[in-house]
Amino acid sequence: MHLNSLGWSDFFNSSFEPFCLQGFTAGRVAIEHTNTYIVLTEQGEVLAQITGKLRHQALQRQDFPAVGDWVVIRVRDSEQATIQAILPRFSKFSRKTVGGKTDEQIVAANVDTVFLVSGLDGDFNVRRVERYLILAWESGANPVIVLNKADLCNNLEQRLVEIESVALGVPILVLSAAHNQGIDALKTYLQPGKTVALLGSSGVGKSTITNQLMGETVQAVQSVRQDDSRGRHTTTHRELILLPTGGLIIDTPGMREIQLWTGDEGLQSTFADIEIIAQQCRFRNCQHAHEPGCAVQEALQSGKLEAPRFLSYQKLQRELGYLERKQDQSSYLAEKERWKKITKSMRKHKK
Repeated sequence: MHLNSLGWSDFFNSSFEPFCLQGFTAGRVAIEHTNTYIVLTEQGEVLAQITGKLRHQALQRQDFPAVGDWVVIRVRDSEQATIQAILPRFSKFSRKTVGGKTDEQIVAANVDTVFLVSGLDGDFNVRRVERYLILAWESGANPVIVLNKADLCNNLEQRLVEIESVALGVPILVLSAAHNQGIDALKTYLQPGKTVALLGSSGVGKSTITNQLMGETVQAVQSVRQDDSRGRHTTTHRELILLPTGGLIIDTPGMREIQLWTGDEGLQSTFADIEIIAQQCRFRNCQHAHEPGCAVQEALQSGKLEAPRFLSYQKLQRELGYLERKQDQSSYLAEKERWKKITKSMRKHKK
């Protein structure tokens, strides 16, 4: 297996060169377990663990390898290795960890395209698509909306209008993975060495799409509940899979919570229509409430802008503002902890 077939490029080669001179090799993380990683190399799969030094230097969760990462390794034997370092990422799809902690969870790294999968059944939700789009634009990868389960949709044209109104300029693909209809349209993005991440809620059909692209069952699938079209978490972990086409796909577990991590640029891209209207407001610091000459309020009154979309925009703005304040506090505490470690280490050396 050549590294190029796993997504290797000049971007990684330049970062890896100093390590290559020291006799290290490179590999790509395919599966992340609690303390171990499955890494794909030119010699095949190896089971890897991070070095104590790398673990000590890691201050936050994002400092550890994630699925899709290129890592510097030293192979101990034909099946085991140690991870010495993580090469710089050209893209990463991140969300806030579930729960009260303000930590970044990297869902997938070094992704070229993100398939945002949404079901056309009872689980269809435009507001959820907006949240995914913010995360996708922020990741550095190109988003593509994949509307699955077309066979269960009686009002496809209306659903397309709803999605087109929020996914401005984003490609939209319609398919029925269970019936293997429309799958070929996905293969355009799965060229040799290119990586696609599948993201979406439980039950939208991500594992079925993976199986159809593979031409065999590699991921278990389960039926969804009839009352709300929601599914269980069929995929239990993120996994990088090499497809017969030569492309790579990262299948991910369904997300119960889509918590944003960062999103200033993603918010502007997702709500570009509102951002353009807001530029026409009389006052630069317009809050779009009761100010005179507010172009946003005029657009709402004329019907040019729909109220639910504007309310979603405001809600996500508030969420990102709150998250930014929490991150500033978290960064301060992390930096404080880093200097505590440095001071402690210096005291040891003096003794």
